Amino acid sequence: MGLRMHVPEQHRIATLNTVCVPAGVEEAKVRKHLLDEPGIEIAGGFGPLAGKVFRIGVMGSVGDRRNVQFFLKEFRKALNAEGYSI
Repeated sequence: MGLRMHVPEQHRIATLNTVCVPAGVEEAKVRKHLLDEPGIEIAGGFGPLAGKVFRIGVMGSVGDRRNVQFFLKEFRKALNAEGYSI
């Protein structure tokens, strides 16, 4: 998708992805789109990372391949709706 991860690979944990918000995209609008349309809830950053990252949890059934692929499809649509071309 051309997105950048906030945490270097060697320091990531398997249950949380922190994806950098692309330039020109309002993370709150993407999160709202995901919550309103397919009912997916992800978090934004807080403190110095507020508005700069998406925090995407991958635990339990959310880590199932089908659910991950569903999320990626919907995340792409939400980003496109906010002006990020993938």
